[in-house]
Amino acid sequence: MMIRLNPAALTALAAAALFGATTPLAKVLLGELSPFVLAGLFYLGSGIGLAVTLLARRASRFASGPDGQAPGMERIATRDLPWLAGAIVAGGVSGPALLMFGLQTTPAASASLLLNLEGVFTAVMAWCLFRENVDWQVFLGMVAIVAGGIALSWQPGALGISFGALFVAAACLAWAIDNNLTRKISTHDATVIACVKGLVAGSTNLAIGFALGASTPGLGTTTAAMTIGFAGYGVSLVLFIVALRHLGTARTGAYFSVAPLIGVALSLAIWPAWPSAAFWCAALLMGVGVWLHLRERHLHEHTHEPLEHSHPHRHDDGHHRHEHDFAWDGHEPHTHAHRHVPITHTHAHYPDIHHRHGH
Repeated sequence: MMIRLNPAALTALAAAALFGATTPLAKVLLGELSPFVLAGLFYLGSGIGLAVTLLARRASRFASGPDGQAPGMERIATRDLPWLAGAIVAGGVSGPALLMFGLQTTPAASASLLLNLEGVFTAVMAWCLFRENVDWQVFLGMVAIVAGGIALSWQPGALGISFGALFVAAACLAWAIDNNLTRKISTHDATVIACVKGLVAGSTNLAIGFALGASTPGLGTTTAAMTIGFAGYGVSLVLFIVALRHLGTARTGAYFSVAPLIGVALSLAIWPAWPSAAFWCAALLMGVGVWLHLRERHLHEHTHEPLEHSHPHRHDDGHHRHEHDFAWDGHEPHTHAHRHVPITHTHAHYPDIHHRHGH
């Protein structure tokens, strides 16, 4: 079968690359900062950096955001605010806090293994609770990617069940909830969503860190941490949300699960060493998993129910051949509230924002 490269898959992989690169860079800074302060600066750097990006977009009439959305469409609908609040509480506040509690009594090797549960929890929730479609190829791809993550972090005798391990697993569950809730609002401006999450999570983690007695970091360290956070947490999250919009949660989570492999590869570049057999085994397994996802072709007749929403779109994709009740200059993609009329047709598709139907 010829692989039709989906741009959204590249978006998800780019998000994974940016986030994965954050880990070895964080290791450099962790000796100078407490874990909560470091997480807070990462999140706050992403929030402030994206806020500056939004201001720059507003200042330029013809500028567009990373997800192709035109300026002036940043407001999130009131009905979607609970989803955003839930995502922030689960992923930006609860997840890091649970992880820090877990790391206090859990060996690093065990924690690395347990962090692979995020991808599993994300996929299971998407498939079982939110009814995303899954076939054997996608399932096997997810298994291969998770197996690669286990191979990458496996150490003999590393895995043990303790209260600390349960906290790490709970953190993975919190991030899985975050991923699935964020999908519910992925039609909105990805930059705004990531900005709000960064500002709230950053402020909360910094407050916790200082409450636990952490010292104030120096200007140079603060600047470095916030810069890394802008790219690894901010831009990465924007790309992740855009991928959610086009691929659904489970598939985006699968692509994002290759982040540890990218982190290890960068670590080997920073601290030169010949990759271990486990690295090559993980690379092979993850490569097979990504290949299985890329070659997926889900095609059947399906019916679209009436739907009204707002998101960046083009008019040549078979779903957005609508008229405008305002003057349009022909620029695409553009963003405005629009209504989809009922339609039944057949074409290859993913569980994106227009294809959340049953099977």
